[in-house]
Amino acid sequence: MKGTDKRELAAVFRERLGLLMARRGEPPSRFAGRVGLDRSALSHFLDAASTRMPRAEALCDIARSEGVTTDWLLGLTQSASDAAAIAPALEIEQTDNGRGETLLATWHQQAVGYKIRYVPGTIPDLLRTEAVLAYEFGSPETAKAAAKADQGRRLLAYTRRPETDMEVCMPLQTLEQLARGSGIWSGLADSDRRDQLRHMARLTEELYPTFRLFLYDARSRFSPPYTVFGPQRAALYLGSLYLVVNSVEHIRALTRHFDMLIRAATIGPDRAAGHLSSLSAS
Repeated sequence: MKGTDKRELAAVFRERLGLLMARRGEPPSRFAGRVGLDRSALSHFLDAASTRMPRAEALCDIARSEGVTTDWLLGLTQSASDAAAIAPALEIEQTDNGRGETLLATWHQQAVGYKIRYVPGTIPDLLRTEAVLAYEFGSPETAKAAAKADQGRRLLAYTRRPETDMEVCMPLQTLEQLARGSGIWSGLADSDRRDQLRHMARLTEELYPTFRLFLYDARSRFSPPYTVFGPQRAALYLGSLYLVVNSVEHIRALTRHFDMLIRAATIGPDRAAGHLSSLSAS
């Protein structure tokens, strides 16, 4: 009976995959590349004698790329656009009412087991001290500062989980300005700036290797702040908004951009804690 069920499921998936390919009217190799499949895997899925099915991640990639639901691909619904389990390619989410922080925690939770790639706007949320939070967002009693503090605690707890895999890329210059008290840090007390650098040094050493900090030269590379949550979504931080990217192609493009920042890094995670300690003492 199990074998029969699997054959029926594979047959429905094969039929609907064929419909998507026919709708695109492109060669199988191009279709496979666009939805993230190996050409050989696509051939197996289309083979009438095969009962092979894609993994859940690959199934979601196909659905997102083609604008259908996973339920439709598996024959659980007749409408390709029914009960959208697949989000639009781009969405806008607000961050100024506290909901953005809740969404961020939800996105991290949904990405457990996947690699998180993170380019912060200034200091990474999970590495901020209370003094820096108060400097950036007001006294701890304000709603925004309290939300940011809670977000930082949640992210730090998330990063301490054994299954976490997080990479952070940020400019060397952000930390150098913090050490000197220049730029946006000109109003922060010297003791608070040094405490922040020592705090970062301790945590980057403690959390390594599940948390890895890369430092690149902003004179030769540029990046806006964003986070890639595995293959599921990416979110670009726009101050009061998140631009949320759900399409497979765009997520891959941001992943490639992040990998470029890593390749360009002048200080890798094995040296990051030492560099932060040196800055705190300078």
